[in-house]
Amino acid sequence: MTVRLPGEWRHAQRWATAGAVFVFIAVLAFGPLIEHSLLERAFTAALYLALGLLLVALSGRFAFGLAAAGLLTLVLEVAAHLKYKYLTTPLLAPDLVYMINADTLRTMSRYPLLVGAASAAALCVPLLLWLAWRMERVPPFAHRRRPWLTRALLAAFALLAAGEAMSTTGPFAEAHAKGMWLAMTDASLITDFLISFRATSVRAPAYPPQAADAYDWKRGDADAGAGAALHPRPDIVAVLEESTFDPRILAACTLRLCDRRMFHSDRRTLAHGLMVVHTWGGGTWTSEFSFLTGLSHEEFGPAGLYAPFNLAPRIRYTLPRVLRANGYRTVAIYPTDGDFLNGRNAYAEYGFDAFYGGEQVGLGWESTDADLLRVFARVYAEEKAKANGQPLFLFMLTLHQHGPHMTPYAKLRAPYDRPLFAGRMDDWQNLNLANYLERLDQSDRAMARLEDMLRASGKPVLLVHFGDHQPSFDGAINGIAKRLPSGIADPSRVTYYMLKGFATPLRRYDYPVLDLAYLGGLVLDAAELHKDAFFTANALLRERCRGRYLDCGQRALADSYRADVFGQLKDLDE
Repeated sequence: MTVRLPGEWRHAQRWATAGAVFVFIAVLAFGPLIEHSLLERAFTAALYLALGLLLVALSGRFAFGLAAAGLLTLVLEVAAHLKYKYLTTPLLAPDLVYMINADTLRTMSRYPLLVGAASAAALCVPLLLWLAWRMERVPPFAHRRRPWLTRALLAAFALLAAGEAMSTTGPFAEAHAKGMWLAMTDASLITDFLISFRATSVRAPAYPPQAADAYDWKRGDADAGAGAALHPRPDIVAVLEESTFDPRILAACTLRLCDRRMFHSDRRTLAHGLMVVHTWGGGTWTSEFSFLTGLSHEEFGPAGLYAPFNLAPRIRYTLPRVLRANGYRTVAIYPTDGDFLNGRNAYAEYGFDAFYGGEQVGLGWESTDADLLRVFARVYAEEKAKANGQPLFLFMLTLHQHGPHMTPYAKLRAPYDRPLFAGRMDDWQNLNLANYLERLDQSDRAMARLEDMLRASGKPVLLVHFGDHQPSFDGAINGIAKRLPSGIADPSRVTYYMLKGFATPLRRYDYPVLDLAYLGGLVLDAAELHKDAFFTANALLRERCRGRYLDCGQRALADSYRADVFGQLKDLDE
């Protein structure tokens, strides 16, 4: 069958086809073909071509199919770049599950560029697709005797090609093998989105069911329960120090500026040392999760990276809950907007009685540790009045040390206004470390004032502070040699911890290297409080593995622990 069009329609169809081909090629050139590695370029280009072929086959229209593939991919690229610009993390598939909500829309409404981009996409994409459809009056398969068969074969080929590309054992297995945290921190935005679909479902930790009985995890903690009755329960103040580590672990950092009081023990110190965390360069929320639950997000597969959304509502045993069972009022001070990364909802799920978002107390991305200390003093006094004699657990997070660390020397205070390690580090490492040390000086002074404030009260108080992860220095920190004890598997995942007591019994602990998953339980022991079944098992594993967790090295012991925690105690709700 021959189909003829009037001249004006043939002209319009040629323009539509040319425009669609141009859009398709331009998006290919400035999207898939600029991914980080050659393998990632091939991976994303193969899927892009398969998408174009599939949409041509399904729609039966050449121009429309190419335009649809190009415009949809362009929207993905723009969204990924905007998220990277504002949050320094790429767009990932779980964002479609956890981030599309009213809170995210309210946050976006404060940024004119985001509102403009979203409005333009909502208006222009449907309009351009409608025009492509209307201008293509003769579909490319209209001349064939059985157009449906041709389209079906093309669609089947496109689906098979896409399925092979998305297979974790196929030709692009190496691209799929990239860890989720690397996907969160590199700039291959399309690859990162495509490989992140496996991160949408939480994977329960595996264990041999019969392993629970291999070790005893039910030891009572009568010693803690009895001790709690002998003295007043102390207030507990916990500080998560953003992007903070002891710079003396850097081989070149031997100046006095690297040696800070906040990392030194004194007569009030109960425990201190190096801390193993489960992230680097970012991911503060995963360290919050670990401290508050005694677990690692990595135990739950790639989806664990979204702990505030998908794990917080499902974890049964948490530090705030066991403290509430001991009579505490639990309070959190969050330095950013409370809706950021589901913070307000996650903290309610963790078991906090009160939550102060940054927007409520005047804190934000530019707030210093001194600003946070002023807010702490006010909130602490208000909450003590509300508690009516109850002890307080107050958890707060600093923010000033958050990256980037690239403020020019001219804007830094002396002596940080020049390269401090010339000849031992390159220019970029010098600039980042000077920024870090200048902010660390401020953190150190703020921590000293906090200690003075708590000591002056004369009341029993425990103070614990720790680093959530090392800063990334845009990846440059991994090129700086470190001095660490043998046996530490990943030097990039080491920070510090410090636990002190004021007007409390001095019960000291010796863990030169402690995993963050144990810190909450250690605080319970130092306060001589009753531990529930989970934190009793957690403390036993801490002793048996000498402070190591994921790297304990005793497979049978770790299997038995997980069988008890996840099998017997059902710590992860179904």
